[in-house]
Amino acid sequence: MAKTISVNLISGRTIQQGVAIESGKEKPSYRTACGIIEMDKADLKALGAWKNTNVKVTSDYGSVVVKAVEATQGPHPGVAFIPMGPWANSIVNPNTYSTGMPTFKGTPVTVEVAIDEPVLLGIELVQKQCGVMVG
Repeated sequence: MAKTISVNLISGRTIQQGVAIESGKEKPSYRTACGIIEMDKADLKALGAWKNTNVKVTSDYGSVVVKAVEATQGPHPGVAFIPMGPWANSIVNPNTYSTGMPTFKGTPVTVEVAIDEPVLLGIELVQKQCGVMVG
């Protein structure tokens, strides 16, 4: 069984996400900007993962494969960040509590190394979640 760690997930907008969304959500640049999880160096070490390792992030609401990168802010062991987008949406609580926006902060997740699983393009991820068969 793969080693897992538990962290508190937050999400939000980033400059890279904003730039990439302008070129198109179906583009590889959007995946590069948003299909990531920023983790503290100590958490990467505890997981046994190198920077740029694919990992599976799982919550009570779903799971998604993203690329683990070293956090740009911190140190903040025990806290991870995924930019807003379909990757974060796959695992945050979908309940909007009548605000129209899901809760993007404070989602407990587990993270495990997933070297053999790809980080899907945004369009591929949405199609998978909707049960659309692709080519």
